Amino acid sequence: MSKNNLRVVRASEIDLKEKVVAIKRVAKVVKGGRRFSFSAIVVVGDGNGVVGYGLGKANEVTDAIAKGIDDAKKNLVKVPVYHHTVPHAIEGKFSGGFVLVKPAAAGTGVIAGGAMRAVFESAGIKDVLAKSKGSSNPHNVVKATFDALSRMRDPLAVAQQRGVNLSKVFNG
Repeated sequence: MSKNNLRVVRASEIDLKEKVVAIKRVAKVVKGGRRFSFSAIVVVGDGNGVVGYGLGKANEVTDAIAKGIDDAKKNLVKVPVYHHTVPHAIEGKFSGGFVLVKPAAAGTGVIAGGAMRAVFESAGIKDVLAKSKGSSNPHNVVKATFDALSRMRDPLAVAQQRGVNLSKVFNG
């Protein structure tokens, strides 16, 4: 049940809050003209390290958001959060989107762009420095942020693996 060092979580176990990252009107060209529908990317999280994202498409905005929420609940992962920030700096990549995520001191807040901000707030990360490089497409930015968070290593697991104290992991 593990996916890249992360524990996959069931949606029924926790109370989730959802945030809509982006809604787009998309068109399909047919014989009689254009058919419009809506695409929504949604991030859900419990504010305590569990977060997921989903994509929903439908003819109505509310239906697209509901489908996105259902999809996000199927893709939940547990990310390491250490003192309301990320344990270490890391880069994430998906397609043309690159993100740089760095830990920040307490009280800094979430310094990140729109799509990344929704992911961090849903995960319960309160202090972080992040920069989006490359594609500004919300889909690529969200997936690149998830790539970075999924490759984060939990400091407690690292300390146990090395056989040292937690303070030794951060202070050398």
